[in-house]
Amino acid sequence: MPLLPTTSYPGPPFWQSNGHLQTIFPGILRRVEGVQYTRERIRTPDDDFLDIDWIRKQNKRLAILTHGLEGSSDRQYIRGTAKIFAEQGWDVLAWNCRSCSGEMNQAFRMYHHGDTDDIHTVVQHALATNRYQQLVLVGYSMGANITMKYLGVQGEQVAGEIRAAAVFSAPCDLESGAEVLDRWDNRLYRRRFLRALKHKVHHKNRQFPGRLQPERLSEVRRWRDFDEWFSAPICGYRDAADFYKQASAKNFIAGIRVPTLLVNAWNDPILTPACMPQTLAREHAFFHLELTASGGHCGFMTANDAFTWAERRALEFCSNYSE
Repeated sequence: MPLLPTTSYPGPPFWQSNGHLQTIFPGILRRVEGVQYTRERIRTPDDDFLDIDWIRKQNKRLAILTHGLEGSSDRQYIRGTAKIFAEQGWDVLAWNCRSCSGEMNQAFRMYHHGDTDDIHTVVQHALATNRYQQLVLVGYSMGANITMKYLGVQGEQVAGEIRAAAVFSAPCDLESGAEVLDRWDNRLYRRRFLRALKHKVHHKNRQFPGRLQPERLSEVRRWRDFDEWFSAPICGYRDAADFYKQASAKNFIAGIRVPTLLVNAWNDPILTPACMPQTLAREHAFFHLELTASGGHCGFMTANDAFTWAERRALEFCSNYSE
């Protein structure tokens, strides 16, 4: 019964009084210093590229970190996670999804919430170095969904070196997530995401003339419109409904066979109750669900701490399953 009855999260600083402040202010105000990556570019099986950022200290344990929608290895929550793991005897690999490393990728397709091919490429590349005896996976938001779906799809075939995973703020039910982004109180997040994604659609249209209909961008009224007209065709799905079904990690959690912790906050402004899979956790030997009252989306700050509680929780959980 890995549905945790309590949480160790003590709550945010007093001035972060609601889920929106707990989501927005960490991204605006927080700076994580002292993280020095070494970048490597690797090829994908479809002859595209991924940019991955390393912290190498000759450790035998490696943490692989996956960022959220329109994020990168430079997001404060990734840098914070990289720093705390590196300080505690881990090497770190923070990878950038296609089009998120500062340079547009070369293939027609980009990245999406259900893309398990690229994280598999990253895992196999790390294992091929023959440096690591143990791997753990940590993901945030979209990266949390990708991580859980990957482990669910791999099932019993998962690499034996992968010992655990810890993920936070996972939109593991994408259809309800699309609907909640259309609420008036979430217009800030919706506008920010759509502005960046529309820019990439125009870029893809210049790379591959005639394969998209950029004029329809002006007709987008709901998040589902964007997924129907752009996300689905770019990522190889039939339509938005097919995308939501095939990409939502909740539909694959049952297959997970390594200890996996999901932490979602009830006051997360862009998650819904459908993203809190309590029944799955009650019936699953490997899937641990920890629900917090507060924390926002990828927030989980605490007072007077250089690290977030999520970063400390990820290290704690993963360390329990490593030597």
